[in-house]
Amino acid sequence: MPGGPYALAAGPGNGLWFTLVDSGRIGRLDPAAAFEAGPSARPTIVTAGPDGAMWFTAYGTHRIGRVTTAGEVTDFALPTPECGPFGIAAGPDGALWFTETTADRLGRITTDGEVTEFPPLVAGSFPSAVTAGPDGAMWFTLNQGNAIGRIDLDGTTSLHPLPTEGAAPVGITAGPDGALWFVEIGAGQIGRITPDGAVTEFPLPDRAGRPHAITTGPDGRLWFTEWAGNRIGAIAPDGTIESYALPTARSEPHGITTGPDGAVWAALEIGALVRVEVRHGYAARA
Repeated sequence: MPGGPYALAAGPGNGLWFTLVDSGRIGRLDPAAAFEAGPSARPTIVTAGPDGAMWFTAYGTHRIGRVTTAGEVTDFALPTPECGPFGIAAGPDGALWFTETTADRLGRITTDGEVTEFPPLVAGSFPSAVTAGPDGAMWFTLNQGNAIGRIDLDGTTSLHPLPTEGAAPVGITAGPDGALWFVEIGAGQIGRITPDGAVTEFPLPDRAGRPHAITTGPDGRLWFTEWAGNRIGAIAPDGTIESYALPTARSEPHGITTGPDGAVWAALEIGALVRVEVRHGYAARA
């Protein structure tokens, strides 16, 4: 897989979609295919949209992209130049919400391409991942702002500082317990925040593991990647953590998702995807 897969997401038709940042392509398994995202696009995060297409951020061109299952790619220019779109997720309002890392703001795009950008947050806060919360709002990480943010569908924003200095949160996902779960790449911890803002942090056995992305697994645990630790980890809602070493050294796992086949999939910088079969609370690599 040229370019090294970075992020991945389940899509329509039992497809597993992934971004190939360096080669400017979007890939798909089952059936296998690869689609050009555009010159210098650097497709970064990909997610399933409410319209049956996949949507992605194009960090290098400051655009939001859309690709159909037939491979037709459309891109939409963002109003703010050099804004650095990164995270993207479908919202409860039928639109896609995204972060702008260098512009320190969030944006919203409808499926017909109408873009709204909301007022900037704290300067230099680097909003990163975003996800729909159980409370009807969108939740996001502030990687350099050391906080978790919440934005209502009308654009009203609130920020929740993290207890650990230098936590540097990245990935975030809605958990099975009605809370939001996130990774702290700078502190080597997994965090949990309730809709009312109460934060709990769980240290990893290897604090230098550099957790990066997180997803809810089919077994009710939260699965995450540790790119420096060369592991895939899982944390139960009670805080119990297990980790699974990858067979290839220095694989650098980044994105992670539950696939359409019920397994957990992760993207490896070495140019591969890894599949972890989950069975009754334990994992068996397939």
